[in-house]
Amino acid sequence: MVDRLRRVVYVCIVFWLVLFEFSEEQEINLSTLREERIALLELRSSLGIRAKEWPIKENPCTDWLGISCSALDSRVIGINISRFSRTRKGSQNPQFSVDALQNLTALEAFNASNFALHGNIPDWFGLRLTSLQVLDLRSCGIIGIIPSTFGNLTNLTSVYLSDNSLSGSVPLSLGQLSRLSVLHLSNNSLTGDIPESFSSLGNLTWLDMSLNFLAGEIPPGVGKLSLLKILNLSGNSLSSSIPTQLGDLGNLVDLDLSENALVGPLPLVLGRLRSLQRMGIGGNSLSGVLQDNLFTSLTQLQFLVMDHANFSGEFPEILWSLPQLWFVDASGNNFTGSLPDVGPNVSFTGAIFNLSGNTFSGNLTTVIRRFSSIDLSANYLQGTVPDYASANVSLRSNCFDNIPNQRNQRECTLFYSGSNPVFDSSPAKSGKKNRNIILAAVLGGVALISLLVIFAVLLCVCIRKRGATEQRGTRGVQTPALASPQLPGVTLNFSGLGDVFTYQQILQATGEFSDENLIKHGHSGDLFKGVLDGGIHVVIKKVDLQLAKKEGYMLEFDIFSKVSSHLRLVPLLGHCLENDNEKFLVYKYMPNGDLSSSLLRKTNADDDSLQSLDWITRLKIAIGAAEGLSCLHHDCTPPLVHRDVQASSILLDDKFEVRLGSLSEVCAQEGDTHQRRITRLLRLPQTSEQGNSGAPSATCAYDVYCFGKILLELVTGKLGMSAANDATVKEWLDVTIPYINIYDKELVTNIVDPSLIIDEDLLEEVWAMAIVARSCLNPKPSKRPLMRYILKALENPLKVVREEHTSSARIRNTSSRGSWNAALFGSWRHSSSDVAVMPAAPTSKMEGGSSFKHSGTSASQGSGQIGEAGHSSSTRRQSKEIFPEPLDECDVEQQSPHKNRSD
Repeated sequence: MVDRLRRVVYVCIVFWLVLFEFSEEQEINLSTLREERIALLELRSSLGIRAKEWPIKENPCTDWLGISCSALDSRVIGINISRFSRTRKGSQNPQFSVDALQNLTALEAFNASNFALHGNIPDWFGLRLTSLQVLDLRSCGIIGIIPSTFGNLTNLTSVYLSDNSLSGSVPLSLGQLSRLSVLHLSNNSLTGDIPESFSSLGNLTWLDMSLNFLAGEIPPGVGKLSLLKILNLSGNSLSSSIPTQLGDLGNLVDLDLSENALVGPLPLVLGRLRSLQRMGIGGNSLSGVLQDNLFTSLTQLQFLVMDHANFSGEFPEILWSLPQLWFVDASGNNFTGSLPDVGPNVSFTGAIFNLSGNTFSGNLTTVIRRFSSIDLSANYLQGTVPDYASANVSLRSNCFDNIPNQRNQRECTLFYSGSNPVFDSSPAKSGKKNRNIILAAVLGGVALISLLVIFAVLLCVCIRKRGATEQRGTRGVQTPALASPQLPGVTLNFSGLGDVFTYQQILQATGEFSDENLIKHGHSGDLFKGVLDGGIHVVIKKVDLQLAKKEGYMLEFDIFSKVSSHLRLVPLLGHCLENDNEKFLVYKYMPNGDLSSSLLRKTNADDDSLQSLDWITRLKIAIGAAEGLSCLHHDCTPPLVHRDVQASSILLDDKFEVRLGSLSEVCAQEGDTHQRRITRLLRLPQTSEQGNSGAPSATCAYDVYCFGKILLELVTGKLGMSAANDATVKEWLDVTIPYINIYDKELVTNIVDPSLIIDEDLLEEVWAMAIVARSCLNPKPSKRPLMRYILKALENPLKVVREEHTSSARIRNTSSRGSWNAALFGSWRHSSSDVAVMPAAPTSKMEGGSSFKHSGTSASQGSGQIGEAGHSSSTRRQSKEIFPEPLDECDVEQQSPHKNRSD
């Protein structure tokens, strides 16, 4: 009886202990869940997450977008706010305010890519989020350094920090992340060496550190990363030889070491990379002869870029026949020899080769039939061009006798003297006899075609006038908005382009388009002030399709459909498309007008005195405009070109925040940066940066040049120069540019707007902006900086002048690119004698009569320029070919017929 009683008591005690432990664990779990919910609410508030994504009254684990919770205990394990839109308040000051994440200790994945997080990554990231496995902070606007505490996140498998403004060196502690598979740090401002500790990342499959300012050598330890498939170190300042250990990366598929300062021969051991499909080694200072056995085993190779890499000797014969190879850029080297002959029955393979700027000689052969496009220009090929050389073959600047645009006879004879084969000049001599006959035939044909064109134009004008007369009585007839004609290839959803207004609403808002509401006549339509119901002030563009092309407003709609959410573009509030011959676009009203009217303006109506914008506001405007253009150039695919960048296009709201206007000229860049090498082989070359119609150039470099004029306007206070004609701009630049020098701050005081009140620190910022402006105005479009680098320079103006000034010895070292501003000004490196030619009086000009003539340039530039003879132009670094007159020899600076008008 006693034993039974003891057993009962024992069972009761155990039951109560288990019950107590369970209730305590449940209480702890509930407490944790309450803390995590509070943390999410704090995060919602600090980041400005909209209620649409995170409704405050709903369960985060089931009803909040991007929130993942554990099925076992409902802990938060994943947050994805990629591409979320902030609330209006949150978007005004988007900071890296994520302190609440510290309480989400079970978090395994955090993705905030393309979500504005301006600020530094806090140190506690590597101390509190120890469960983190995936971190994605791409394109967040992050600044500062990568915290060394990241080395504590030993569970990390993927880290994406690309497309930000991170600076400083790469922490050695990242080598502790033994589970790491992906490390993406491209397109930042990182400096220093690649850490040797990376050799411990045994699970790494993807390493991308491109487009930074890393220097030194490629660590041999990288060869230990046996699982590596992608290695991208392009666009840095690496200056060593290529380590032979890279040949041990048997799984490597993509190797890009281009645009560095690497030296020495290409290691033969790279031929062991049997899985390699893409190789980029161009833009370096490599040397030597490429052997066939380097490529024998690379049977998977598809894409090979080795332009301007300083190779010599015969072009590897095996590259003509690798089975998978479809794209090769070997331009700007010193490859020699003749083209192979593959017989008359060669099959078409569709490959693209660029062999321009070398020293190939001899006759054309049937090998060119292999290619969908091949560029053999700027070589020394001779003889007669056969009939099978179709339009897909570029043969400029060779020694052929039956096509135009060839080298002169003396140059060809000199090249072939003492060589085999011998240059045959007899066809060239006989060709001169027939030149007059051919010229007469050509002129006659041109005259006939001109008459036909004139007749066709007159016929079209008559038809158009007749159609316009018939349509005058139909004005005001309402048709469905979506019935407006669409552009070929442009499909628009008008419901997503703001509100739909009626024609009656437009008439009422503008006072029936009264003259007192007219703002100006733009080249794509007239602009009127208006007030909608509710007192909302707007600007309404009236597009008369009888005077303007319908493509203008349709393309503008297309632009807004792509990038309308960007804060730096003028907001489109809606449209009215009821009328056949008139279309209306409704924009948000900008209280401070545009830069051309706000830089200097009257203080009040009764006073003629002018109030000047202070320097802080001017710098703010420059940064805002650069952000808008950077969005078009770098955030859009393909890149978009504004083509009408001038002071009247920079609109200012009530807080002088910039909104880019005049968007009717925006178009896709002619050959975006990712396809430039391919597209330049598929179209005829153009020496002018203007299109065939005479319109502004569709290149980002054109926008950069125009932006440089705006920066000078902000510095000098000289109004109207960004929209002035060629002669006026040239005269202004000749007087202004000589006072901008990286070595002498005081010179810039001769051109600074006298209405600016600035102290010593502000003067340095003015000086920096002037230096950025001069780099934008480089006469060679290819040497102008990218807009993203211009933006970084304007955001860090003191770093421009102080780093460059204190490290001038490194800048004069032509192989140095160890800082982000060195990349920005890589095309504008002076010798110390540059200061000596600065003028003593405002009316003086630089030596040689042009403010754009420099006393020297870098060897790195010279190696990238190929003259007519196909040789490096570094020996002619002071010639006009390197630094031509800005407005006489560079078509990009010429104005279009619409240049002095703005909408």
